[in-house]
Amino acid sequence: MAVKIRLRRMGSKRNAFYRLVVADSRFPRDGRFIEELGYYNPTTDPETVKINEEKAMEWLGKGAQPSDTVKSLFKKQGIMRKIHESK
Repeated sequence: MAVKIRLRRMGSKRNAFYRLVVADSRFPRDGRFIEELGYYNPTTDPETVKINEEKAMEWLGKGAQPSDTVKSLFKKQGIMRKIHESK
């Protein structure tokens, strides 16, 4: 089972926000997921990002692969640096 950390689109038309979820890569974007890690709202000024770092580091340690967008959010929050320092 290939596990990915990716964004799940929520909200109405032209007013989207996203939840960071851990999901099997075979499931659809907005389908079933394993665990929710936080949320990302690009429509606010400034952008709102809230990520549970402990859960994110736990899943990255288990081998979950973040999508490109999630990886950039992790870099902004400093999670990727913590992962590299712990290895």
